[in-house]
Amino acid sequence: MKKSFDFVGRLKTFLIISVVIMVVGVLMNVIFGTKMDVAFKGGTQLRYSYEVQPDLDKVETAAKEILGKDAEASLDEVNNTTVVSVTLPSEISTEQQDAFTQKLEKDFKDSKLTNFSSNTLSASMGMKFFLRCILAVVIAAALLLVYVGFRFRKIGGLSAGFAALIALVHDLLIVYFTFVIFRIELNENFVAVMLTILGYSLNDTIVIFDRIRSNSRKMDAPLAEVVNLSLNQCLRRTIVTSVTTCVAIGTIAVVALVMHIDSIISFALPMLLGSISGCYSSVALSAPIWARWLKKDAEA
Repeated sequence: MKKSFDFVGRLKTFLIISVVIMVVGVLMNVIFGTKMDVAFKGGTQLRYSYEVQPDLDKVETAAKEILGKDAEASLDEVNNTTVVSVTLPSEISTEQQDAFTQKLEKDFKDSKLTNFSSNTLSASMGMKFFLRCILAVVIAAALLLVYVGFRFRKIGGLSAGFAALIALVHDLLIVYFTFVIFRIELNENFVAVMLTILGYSLNDTIVIFDRIRSNSRKMDAPLAEVVNLSLNQCLRRTIVTSVTTCVAIGTIAVVALVMHIDSIISFALPMLLGSISGCYSSVALSAPIWARWLKKDAEA
């Protein structure tokens, strides 16, 4: 008889692992804080196309000299074009933008810097945009909960939905802590990764619960045994899918790191760790938590 792994029996171990990761993430957040993009916190972002890559440290120094403000220069990928992005913590006037652009053109003649775009946003508007993005994630999570509850109503749909929601929250926190730990600014990519991981993680969870529902009809056995059998049957499929996804995303992340393209790194790296977390939570958390939940309800 083929040996199977006792996922339900090892739930305590899985929970300890997750709690430790969460504690580390919270501590890192307290120590380092959260970096936010101009789109969320307000400020000014100037982008310049170039022919020869300039020294980013010198670009930051030029911004300090002309604008009297600390700036952060980085490389971004915009519309298939690599540009130099200069981010300032506050709004600046059109005259200041023109003066800064003229200095860059003078100091970096070989680079042939050309103004690509400029974006200025007040702090209040940035915060409103951030809150709307978070609301979009919350609404998406709530709709997914309703969907799971309805689809698996014959095997305790509401409890299955809440178990899936716990796993989803776990994955979203992993994504958030990735941004914090690796000092990546929260930007539009943050919302895109969050919504993508919601769908990715839930897909695995639905496949597993579907197998549990199918096996529960065929087997006259304790729930824990049914859940463990279903998880072991789905394990290979889940791992292969996750490995394939991670290889693709990992390749993108490595290329972005080599090319120093921050806008792609800010998507690929959190997406990579979120995908790994989605595989882990679907197998080790959602179904085992659901099985323990129903067992306690039956004993009550």
